[in-house]
Amino acid sequence: MAVLSRIPKTLTRTTTSSIKPISSYISRSFSSTTLNSETDLKVPSFLSRNSPPLRQEPKDRNVQWVFLGCPGVGKGTYASRLSSLLGIPHIATGDLVREELNSSGTLSSQLKEIVNQGKLVSDEIIISLLSKRLEAGEAKGESGFILDGFPRTIRQAEILEGVTDVDLVVNLKLREEALLAKCLGRRICSHCGGNYNIACIDIKGENGKPGIYMAPLPAPPQCVPNLIQRADDTEEVVKERLRIYNETSRPVEEFYRNRRKLLEFELPGGIPEAWPKLLEALNLDHKDKHIAAA
Repeated sequence: MAVLSRIPKTLTRTTTSSIKPISSYISRSFSSTTLNSETDLKVPSFLSRNSPPLRQEPKDRNVQWVFLGCPGVGKGTYASRLSSLLGIPHIATGDLVREELNSSGTLSSQLKEIVNQGKLVSDEIIISLLSKRLEAGEAKGESGFILDGFPRTIRQAEILEGVTDVDLVVNLKLREEALLAKCLGRRICSHCGGNYNIACIDIKGENGKPGIYMAPLPAPPQCVPNLIQRADDTEEVVKERLRIYNETSRPVEEFYRNRRKLLEFELPGGIPEAWPKLLEALNLDHKDKHIAAA
């Protein structure tokens, strides 16, 4: 069952320009310190416990959301689905870095040097790329965005707050034992790049906690001989990722909770179980949500 700590008060907002100039903000933020971040990287306004949200058609919404959650929880999966449903861009900072690396942009050579040396991309560069992407989207008439996995630290959240307005932060949660099994079961087709999962997760409910069932996501026959596992999808590495996340990103949840923007969603199972409940939690009316969950 989904566990919600906040409920959207209203799902509409009117703004003239939500993207704030970044140059002066970054110069102030980084005048005394240089910060690092990993390179992985919105539809209601404010949240209230008591006021029910107003239902609207998905396409009528101005979305400025952030998706948080442990590595492997499914931020990209659900953010991408909502992006398609709402007609707004899904933005992951890892993708922005890769795009810049493959371009002839001003940061390309600098990024290549950083990546080749195995260093982390600084917050300054990440925010610069993100701000440029948001400004370009606004110029094209995009009605919002969904940020995936960013910010990861309090400092990043503070900087982001100076760049644009975030309406809602969706924090996806999954029990650690299910998350570990999910990560260890991930497989990629080395030919087509498709993502699959061989794990069948069936955790019985106990001590008041509901059970969790997540069916495998099997690969088609032509991909089965080509399935590989990511080198970092080992139990030791996954547990270390979770430890780092708990140390650095849990405070970000509190940051947005204090601003009454945090919506906590406990994944009840795989996509067929979770997707309709997530739409309900976000108060999204979608006639074909049973099809979208397939």
